[in-house]
Parts: sequence; C-alpha cells; structure tokens
Amino acid sequence: MSRLLDLELLNTLVVVADAGSLSAAAPRLYRSQSAISDQVRKLEQLCGVSLLVRAKTGTRLTPAGERLVAHAQKLLSLSDAAWRDMQGAQLTGDLRLAITDYFRPHALPIIIRHIREQFPQLRLHVGIRKSAWIEQEANAASFDIGVSMTILHNGHSPNDASPERIKLRREPLHWIADKSFALPPAGQTLGLIVLPDTCSLQRFAVHTLDAAGVAYNVEHTASDIGGLHLALAAGLGIACLNASAVPSTAMAVEDDPRLPALPDVEFSLAPPRRQEPAFISDVRDMLAAHLR
Repeated sequence: MSRLLDLELLNTLVVVADAGSLSAAAPRLYRSQSAISDQVRKLEQLCGVSLLVRAKTGTRLTPAGERLVAHAQKLLSLSDAAWRDMQGAQLTGDLRLAITDYFRPHALPIIIRHIREQFPQLRLHVGIRKSAWIEQEANAASFDIGVSMTILHNGHSPNDASPERIKLRREPLHWIADKSFALPPAGQTLGLIVLPDTCSLQRFAVHTLDAAGVAYNVEHTASDIGGLHLALAAGLGIACLNASAVPSTAMAVEDDPRLPALPDVEFSLAPPRRQEPAFISDVRDMLAAHLR
C-alpha cells in the first residue's frame, strides 16, 4: 500500500528549515509557533524519524530531515506545476533575472533550478548584480525582474522605498569570522575582509567602523561572495554579511565591544514596469511567493 505525505506538512518543514526556527517560520506560514510545532511533530510521526533538532537558538535539520526537505522541494514544485497546467498557465518566453549576490547565495542554485522545473518552457537568464545597479536600472530595459537589498539605517525604513516594491524578507547584518578564527586582543588592529568599494554594503561596513573609531586593516578584497567566503575560511579576518549569506563555517562575532551594532537589511523585488508582458508579471508573482 502506498504511503501518502501531506504537502502542507512538507511545506511547513521546508519553511522552518529555511527560516532557521519555528518562531521565524510562524509569520511566513500565518500560523502560531505551537501550530507549526504540531505540524512538524505530525510529519515526524508519519515518517517514523526525527526531522528537526530543537534548541534555544533555533532549529536544524537531522540527516533524515535534510533528505526529506530535498524530496519535499521537488514535490512542492511538481504540485505547483501541475496546478498551473490545469489552469492552462504554461509560461513561455525569455526572462532576465537580476539578483544581488547577497540574496541567499547558498540556496540560489536550488531556487534557479526550481524556477526551471516550474516553468520548463521559460528561458531564464540570470545575472548576479549589485543592488545599486539593480535599483538604478529598475525603469530601464536591462532586466525584467530584479531582486535587490536595502540597508535599513539612519532612520531609513522599508516604507521609504517605492511602495510598489515587493518585500521578500528582512534579516540582520552581522560581523562574522571563521569558527576557528581568534580575534586579536583589545588594542590591536582588526583584520577586515571586504568586497570592492563599488559594493554599498562594504562601503557601509567601512564607514561604520570609521565612525566608531575602530582600528582595522583591509586584509583582503574579494571579487564576489564566493571569494569572501574563501578568505573567511582562510582566517584572514572578519567581514560584514547578512544572515542568509553567512557560510556554515563562520559565525557571528557577538562579544567584541569594539564592533558597533549593525542594522537589518531588506530584500525586495523591483516593481512592475508599464506595459510589461503578462508572463513577466505572472513570474514575478510566483517568485514573490517562492523567494519569501
């Protein structure tokens, strides 16, 4: 006899895994934390194995949970594709997606693969760009859909941006270092890893350290997020990154009084353009639901 897994329960597990905790998943699923916990427990009972390790700092997947999330993502994508097929919603055409390299870099290949699976007739062209460029080109013809990051500081709030922008997620910035890295003692200069000064986040990080009077040296300038991750793993210094861009080998530096507090960042989709093709609007709506 075949065993059937509830797609709603699988979706809950995927969202919890992405959010990192039951409490963070609650607003995304429009459910209470206790209701989400009950759903995960029910799924664990159906599978006969533990799927999450719960701790005060959040949750993490067990090996069985990681395997099930991989299956769940495929099943949820197939479910979406089947629903659209029944609605006659087969999206076709060329679509250019411009996305900041800070947006969930570990999950980006999976996201792109899911888009291709859900829209098999869509020819997707992905460009990794700086947020400033994406925002400057929002009304031009350089891309069709853009995902950019805004630093929320100095009184700036999400409401200051275009009201038509589609908010995806908000997350904190951290000073981070490799888990094996030993910070220099007080009074000594900090080593800093940055991206080029064309990056607004890196300019902000350097400005924040300067304003706080922190002594630092730029030990390495990486060309992209991947290079910055490698420099961190090599123990070259500390860096400033948003939560979803922190590699698994690194951790937030929480207890060094030299490092100033950092604000949150917000990711959003650029607003629709006038008279854009209908299929682009449809994909934007699907992306808004998928990327949150």
